[in-house]
Amino acid sequence: MRYYAEEALGMLETIGMVPALDACDKMLKAADVELIGYENVGSTLVTIFIKGDVAAVKSSIKAGAEAAEKIGTLTATRVIPRPIRPIGDIVSIYDIDEM
Repeated sequence: MRYYAEEALGMLETIGMVPALDACDKMLKAADVELIGYENVGSTLVTIFIKGDVAAVKSSIKAGAEAAEKIGTLTATRVIPRPIRPIGDIVSIYDIDEM
């Protein structure tokens, strides 16, 4: 179970693993954020989950989106500042620390 308190949850979704990995690399280098995990739906959609303070997550998602669009298809991004506990519970199933 995760509670984000003053943190934000960032999500970036691409078509394919290669643009997702490139975006993830850029996101983690762009700002002080933590990789929560990822979800791969079939062989098509890949969603990367990050967390950190609101400004860092926004900056990170922007950098990742730009990277993904350069080499593939970006399908969605979203930053949720201080998500409620049930959202953290949903995302926690993708936590790479729990795998």
